[in-house]
Amino acid sequence: MNDYPNGTFNGTFNINGTESGDPCADFLLGVPSNFTQSSGSPLYLRNRYEGLYAQDSWRARPNLTINAGLRWDIIMPFREKYNQIQTWIPNAQSTLYPGALPGLVVPGDPGIPKTLAPTGYKNFAPRLGFAYAPKFDHGFFKALFGGGGESSIRASYGVFYTEFPGLAAGVMYGVPPFGYNYLSPAPPLMATPFISAATGVNNGQRFPFPFPPHNISASNPDKSVNWANFAPLAADPFFNHRNRAPYINNYMLSIQRQLSPSALLTMSYVGNQGHRILAVVAANLGNPALCLSLPGCAQFGEDNNYTSASGGIVYGTRNLPGDQNTYGAPITTSENYGENASQSTVANSNYNALETTLRYQRSGSQFLLSYAYAKSIDQGSNLGEQVDPRNPRQQRTISAWDQRQTFVASYTLVPPLASLFHRSNRLTDDWSISGTTRFSTGFPVTLTDNSDNSLLGTLGNGINNYLLDTPQQLPGPLKINTNGRNGKPAFNTALFPIEAYGTLGNAKRRAFYGPGIENFDLTVQKNVRLAESKSLEFRVEAFNAFNHTQFYGPASVDGQVDDTMHFGDIVSAASPRRMQLVGKFNF
Repeated sequence: MNDYPNGTFNGTFNINGTESGDPCADFLLGVPSNFTQSSGSPLYLRNRYEGLYAQDSWRARPNLTINAGLRWDIIMPFREKYNQIQTWIPNAQSTLYPGALPGLVVPGDPGIPKTLAPTGYKNFAPRLGFAYAPKFDHGFFKALFGGGGESSIRASYGVFYTEFPGLAAGVMYGVPPFGYNYLSPAPPLMATPFISAATGVNNGQRFPFPFPPHNISASNPDKSVNWANFAPLAADPFFNHRNRAPYINNYMLSIQRQLSPSALLTMSYVGNQGHRILAVVAANLGNPALCLSLPGCAQFGEDNNYTSASGGIVYGTRNLPGDQNTYGAPITTSENYGENASQSTVANSNYNALETTLRYQRSGSQFLLSYAYAKSIDQGSNLGEQVDPRNPRQQRTISAWDQRQTFVASYTLVPPLASLFHRSNRLTDDWSISGTTRFSTGFPVTLTDNSDNSLLGTLGNGINNYLLDTPQQLPGPLKINTNGRNGKPAFNTALFPIEAYGTLGNAKRRAFYGPGIENFDLTVQKNVRLAESKSLEFRVEAFNAFNHTQFYGPASVDGQVDDTMHFGDIVSAASPRRMQLVGKFNF
């Protein structure tokens, strides 16, 4: 597989209200929170995935079948045709680029393969399952399972490995020496984005950026790059050199029962456990205690230089030796590195659900009713959600897509018009009414805090969606409101003030749910037979047929605590009723 992504970001301002407390006011003042700009050559990403699988089925008894299998996966992390990707290893020094910042190494350096992390050759994934058709002649179990052939019991367990997403390599686009992602070390002026607003320090014009040749090797190292232009290096989401392929344990138990010749009931328990999931780990956090001791140090100032009370120069507040126990890859040279992140296979997840379905079919009409009671938990629902290296369990919470209860009914009804009018013809035949009805609880509300009150400085590592910061959660009733029509907040916002200065808030990223779903989609269809092989089909389709306002979907509730105008408000909904007419000629 070959990918050829290329991204050029001509300049982006991020405005969070760091100057005045209000993003709109900061925009009018011309003082954004930060400025990013990048330049890089195309990435030619390559990947190889190989697998072998063997299985055997054994019919142990006429009503019992056992399946066993074993899969062997050889999973190679992504590499780049010209080795234009990088990682960070403590105390290492690049030999291909002798002037590189300490710790920054690339493929071809001693011990660094083209894939940064080694290819896994021990990914053996066993699978086991059975299907059993019980048969009872009398008593309680006959009433429960029926006679022979009326029920079945199935169970399975398996291990499944997965490859790394191409995004993990793609986000390393534009990192020195193969390009440059500039992240302002402090809030800049919008008119002059390379000048810090508070101090007037000119950080220098970094563009245009000269790209190194592709023929760099151990025998032909590159000494032309001026690495001083890149310090402190920031916005580098490097791929951890110790990563291993993610995998999942999947298990299931299912019971099927034929209630009548037209009805089938299925009840299942399904679950899985995800391991070694790729996540973003903050690699060099700011030191809040150090910042609080330095005159002039404040939010988003982790990469500024300060004069201590004793008159010494302090090169930023990031990650002094011994400051934290990072299971990513700590960067301990503050003057060389700004805010960065390690893409590390350290997260986990689990999912458990009770699922039931009832299928009924008779005289052309059919119903499928399903209900699920489920819960999904993880440490990051996507690669952009950071994990705190000091307390990784703080980010373990319900998944962004978790829905506790879901009921779905899909159906097709054939109205007996011929019987009703005592006539069968083109007008009364081939009508149908079908639809889908869904009732479910809402998605979780994601709480965010972009204030950097924690003084950890986790904004702008080139991949994350949010800071590590979350608000403080005070004791008290949440007062959840899922009725977006009454104008009230979705929850008790008074319980979630901005975190205390110099501390990380105790609120979970997600802990409660927003509005649920009540939706009806309907279709009325008429077929007209013109000949043996020709027919016309007419449909009237209505989506959200009863025009219920559906307050669900991504970001339906504003959970950004520093958005004082809308925090806690229900701010978005799905589309209103939509109808369409469809005509189709079949031949």
